[in-house]
Amino acid sequence: MKYVFALIFFFATLVGHADVPASVPLAPGESLKFKVRWGIFGSAGEILVKARSEDFQGLPQVRITTRTSTRGLIRSLYLFDGDGESVFDGRDGRLLAISASSSSSKKSTKTMAVFDYSNKTVNYHDYVQPERNQQTPLPSGNPMDLITCLIETRRWDLKPGDRIPATVVFDRDFYELEIVAGNYETVHTPMGDFNTIMLVPTMDKAPRGLFKRGGRVRVWISQDDKHLPVKFEVAMKFGTGTAVLAEYHPPTGAQEIANANPSP
Repeated sequence: MKYVFALIFFFATLVGHADVPASVPLAPGESLKFKVRWGIFGSAGEILVKARSEDFQGLPQVRITTRTSTRGLIRSLYLFDGDGESVFDGRDGRLLAISASSSSSKKSTKTMAVFDYSNKTVNYHDYVQPERNQQTPLPSGNPMDLITCLIETRRWDLKPGDRIPATVVFDRDFYELEIVAGNYETVHTPMGDFNTIMLVPTMDKAPRGLFKRGGRVRVWISQDDKHLPVKFEVAMKFGTGTAVLAEYHPPTGAQEIANANPSP
């Protein structure tokens, strides 16, 4: 259960919106809330994702924060709180830094990865276990976290059976994956039913981490103009965690525009 919640925390860190630059996953003011199920526990946790814009030394940035917590009976059995922040360049959408911290009944973590594009390196800092600090070469292309990569697929017009290579970052490692488009499915959520396409990241060549342990990740992306991640799932041999979209708030100004231009 601990590993499932830790993975859900990571995979929920970034989600997307179709009206912003491709590699910026959330627009300023936009937020999503997910309810988490684990096994027979229907109210095991909650995930809240928010985005805001700001200037740093005159440069525009988009900051996305994620809060993941166990709830209800699960919290009495396993206390977990996780916070994440991802910083994007507001000009070109490149990922600049990822930080994450978590606390559970037995362990606390605090890490940060800073992307140095001029020197083509990634500087990783572990504030709890500094012996894990390292500098690694920045892979070619535009690496990103898994959820950002999955949301990026909205531009690819994927059809069932399509396969797209992707480089994603997890903790201090980079993974070479393929994003495989599955079937179209109807997903039931507290917000109603959504027509979606299911996306599955795979690592068939030299699998590592979650994929080596027989784990599976699936994400369902709505097939409307918002292209929201309405459901995602992390499955391991000992349990499955599922997050379903429960609340959504559009970007700052989007609702005012909609109210000023009602549909005929």
